[in-house]
Amino acid sequence: MINVAKVEQPILLKGKKHIDQRGFLMEVFTKKKIKFNFNRSISVFSKKNVIRGLHFQSKFAQHKIIFILKGNIKDVVVDIRKNKKSFGKVYSYDLEAGDTLIIPKGYAHGYSTFSNENMMIYFLSEDWYPKYETGIVWNDKTLGINWGIKRPIISKKDKILKNFSDL
Repeated sequence: MINVAKVEQPILLKGKKHIDQRGFLMEVFTKKKIKFNFNRSISVFSKKNVIRGLHFQSKFAQHKIIFILKGNIKDVVVDIRKNKKSFGKVYSYDLEAGDTLIIPKGYAHGYSTFSNENMMIYFLSEDWYPKYETGIVWNDKTLGINWGIKRPIISKKDKILKNFSDL
């Protein structure tokens, strides 16, 4: 069993699809496999060539479980725990429908999208507090993340996030 509250690094879980002529059925998670109490669940739809992130909350840090419903994304997480040896380490995952990524507290999170339609659902351990939402700019030179997109679509808010060195 995975206890999300005790997870130190991101964990990728590949989904098992039960396929028949109608389509497929897949579990997102069960309490037998993953111990996780979440306060908030959100769904996100993104078009192709979008970059979202790298986001985190400066207070009320969140454990996250991300489940990909549709599409293909590159999910990126950065360890922002200053007291850890892995501070600044970048983890990158190519995710598709049915994949689950567990992200512990203390990581900035973002992703880029490759399909025309990309849908995911987030399960979050803490509520969203806009006052404490912040992040790292997507094209931070220190981190050097290859998002796999030449002309990304990025929100105004994400374009003005801080550099990693400013954390």
